[in-house]
Amino acid sequence: MAPVTLELCAGAGGQALGLEAAGFEHSGLFENDKAACATLRRNRPQWNVVEHDLFQQYDWSKFKGVDLLAGGLPCPPFSVAGKQLGEGDERNLFNVGVDLVDQLRPTAVMFENVKGLLEPRFADYRQTIDARLVKLGYTPRWKLLQSSDFGVPQLRPRVLLVAIRKFAAERFDWPGDAEKVAPKTVGETLAGLMVANGWRHASAWKETAGRIAPTIVGGSKKHGGPDLGPTRARKAWAELGVNGLGIANAAPEPDFEGMPKLTVPMVARLQGFPENWEFMGGKTASYRQVGNAFPPPVAAAVGRKIVAAISMKNVPNLAAAE
Repeated sequence: MAPVTLELCAGAGGQALGLEAAGFEHSGLFENDKAACATLRRNRPQWNVVEHDLFQQYDWSKFKGVDLLAGGLPCPPFSVAGKQLGEGDERNLFNVGVDLVDQLRPTAVMFENVKGLLEPRFADYRQTIDARLVKLGYTPRWKLLQSSDFGVPQLRPRVLLVAIRKFAAERFDWPGDAEKVAPKTVGETLAGLMVANGWRHASAWKETAGRIAPTIVGGSKKHGGPDLGPTRARKAWAELGVNGLGIANAAPEPDFEGMPKLTVPMVARLQGFPENWEFMGGKTASYRQVGNAFPPPVAAAVGRKIVAAISMKNVPNLAAAE
């Protein structure tokens, strides 16, 4: 029987796709963004997608004892691009996540966030989270993973908190060298999409885009439209032959001159989404879904390690000895 996961803040499905590849079945995917829910339903009609604000009441009893509670909890409270209000940020859902661990008592927990969460200023907060999880019978571990180590053609560091019940915790190891995959360059990754409308400079552009991408930003619902980041980020994109000021509706036409903009499908490819994954909503809503995603290959690598650790959970004497 496949292990079962419940996912919080599912977004457009990056983490869900990774966990699916790792062998998990989804009992529920909770997300409060209407367009992202439409994306999940469009691509996986069989998934139980629930449009819900986690700050509101909900009857979680049906999910009690789920194998994995996972979540791409909102990153603005800890992002260097924001005010780094941390626990005091109205968007912080870590406390809600740990409250659900208490209610549901999953075998394992996986929460993902930005690398800013590991900064010294948040050490006390991490310790508070750890203390709560230990009291509930879990062994928590934090790790900074580089998405490019798993074949994602992008500089995208992500922080993972994995907490596993004590009887299985020693079996968990973070993905190591055996799980690492060298990424393609931006040019290699996007060449087929860039030439879709017959752009005659596509081959030359592919050579210019001979490195992996800088970190793709998600964009805020409160500020502006879709683009590839602030001035420093746009400079890095320009070195790859990409105009980072905005997102294009289509690939360049045959006689296009200059630096092309990326389309939403191109950005999705740089995030590790499969080419047949459709994003619902307008360009801005679609781009934000992509930009805020947890790359599926990274989620898959960690998910497989969790599956290996908790596969022993059905051995009665080990669970009873907890």
